[in-house]
Amino acid sequence: MKYLAALLLALPTFAFAQCGPDAPCKIDGGSYHMIDGSEGTEGAPVLVFFHGHNATGQMIFRGGIKSDFADAGYVVIAPNGQQIPGRQTRFWPGRDGSARDDIAFTLDVIEDAKTRASIDADRIYVAGFSAGGSMAWLMACKAAEQFAGFTSISGALREPNDTTNCPTTPVRFLQIHGFADNQVPFEGRAIRDWHQGSLWDSLALARASNQCRTHPDTIDVGDRFRCRDWNASCSDGAIKFCEHDGAHGMPRGWTTLARDWFEGS
Repeated sequence: MKYLAALLLALPTFAFAQCGPDAPCKIDGGSYHMIDGSEGTEGAPVLVFFHGHNATGQMIFRGGIKSDFADAGYVVIAPNGQQIPGRQTRFWPGRDGSARDDIAFTLDVIEDAKTRASIDADRIYVAGFSAGGSMAWLMACKAAEQFAGFTSISGALREPNDTTNCPTTPVRFLQIHGFADNQVPFEGRAIRDWHQGSLWDSLALARASNQCRTHPDTIDVGDRFRCRDWNASCSDGAIKFCEHDGAHGMPRGWTTLARDWFEGS
């Protein structure tokens, strides 16, 4: 009986020690949430997803991210942004000079996740929404060689950032943006001493890194997305820009579009 009582007392402690989609995984510098959809498969693909402003990594495990990624065998990792002092708001500055080096933090998150799940280092993909979309661009700008592909939803590379040799290597990058987005418009928006960045400037950086021609190789007008594709003319990598009619948000179907892009279809 004493053994059973001791075991029962230990169970809550053990449960709270675990981390996943609900409880954060803690590392030096911050925390992240994750779900291992691989079901024990060796070398699973990975989606690293950056949440938007005033959100958390815990909030992303629903909808298409769950059905199109976690349920499809991906390990989904959701780092938590920096916390504004004295507030619950979490954010991604997405530019040089912030209090935490979010590039290094994200790479540390991935290394920690490798101790918890079997990850294919050659199939680690990055996506993010809004401020998280800007983080996807920053990761491409500063550490492109670490990842197999990127998707930004409603975010661009913010200013100021050093764009020397940015991205660091040719990239496979998908940009999804709403025509009616006035929160993060195509041209970006000045806020105090920084700027959200121009989507056109971000795409131009990626085209230069990939050595693509200026105008797209193909244009596809679909029912939900209108896409411009730079692929055939690029020396390496590929770029796709898909516009939808909506405003600032994650449009229905973006996860299918992103997964197809990551997997090369």
